[in-house]
Amino acid sequence: MYPINRNRRLRTTETLRNLIRENSITANDFLVPLFVVEGKNIKQEIQSMPNYFKMSIDLILKEIKLLHSLGLKSVLLFAQVEENLKDNYGTEAINKNGLMQRAIKSIKDKFPDILIMSDVALDPYSSYGHDGVVENGLIVNDITNDILAKMSLSHVEAGADFVAPSDMMDGRVKSIRMMLEKEGHHNSGIMSYSAKYASSFYGPFRDALDSKPGFGDKKTYQMDIGNREEAINEVRNDVEEGADIIMIKPGISYLDIIRDIKNNFNIPISAYQVSGEYAMIKSASKNGWIDENQTILETSIAFKRAGASFIASYFAKDVITLIS
Repeated sequence: MYPINRNRRLRTTETLRNLIRENSITANDFLVPLFVVEGKNIKQEIQSMPNYFKMSIDLILKEIKLLHSLGLKSVLLFAQVEENLKDNYGTEAINKNGLMQRAIKSIKDKFPDILIMSDVALDPYSSYGHDGVVENGLIVNDITNDILAKMSLSHVEAGADFVAPSDMMDGRVKSIRMMLEKEGHHNSGIMSYSAKYASSFYGPFRDALDSKPGFGDKKTYQMDIGNREEAINEVRNDVEEGADIIMIKPGISYLDIIRDIKNNFNIPISAYQVSGEYAMIKSASKNGWIDENQTILETSIAFKRAGASFIASYFAKDVITLIS
């Protein structure tokens, strides 16, 4: 007795597999993280992120020209702040002529169709390396929110399309939204890191921005890695406070969270394939243990399959080159 239904019929040729594929990836599926530093003609490889670089604004502009030619038109900006500019209140974060603000303006002036999302958090600006103001060894929530709102306004005034609060303070989306509305920026968006876990995968990123916490860890504000339903509560709060897009971070280890949010909310979802995931793939491929190209394609598809609308990925250029 032969089987009537043979699923393998639909896998017989590459053309057929491509025709009926449920999920695919294009340049429109990627948000490209970029690290900006002070100076001119500076391009520094991040030691723990092979072949990824921190660049001065002039070279960031050249990089964006390349990205644009590949069809990659959305970027997520991070700034490395010089040590002498750091303090407990992240004062430099709201400097209208600060590095982040100048980078945003320079990009928008030269590439007006590039969509800019800017990181909003105090840790790169903090003398303590934490995402909030520190008082008596504790991270103070509401004072931090006031600073984040001012920081967001300065980014939007410089030309950012979206601000991306990654700090995980309670109520910060509402504080930012109220500030933007008050100042007439009704169409400026918020991509909130709604479910950001206290993960071990962030190490290389913290090396890149010199933003390691000076004491303790970030577990009093980032989510517990063992929690799943809490993510739904976090997302619900941010949506009610005015978030337009939500971010799940990290990526591959949290595909179940992406699917949970997809099943429960009608809102665009971004996923971050974080620095530790990038570094692991790079290291394993360098040792010949995995095929780098196939792995980055497979992990990119995994995010889309789980329900992500788009992916923040250090592999964006590589993926688009592979599928072109």
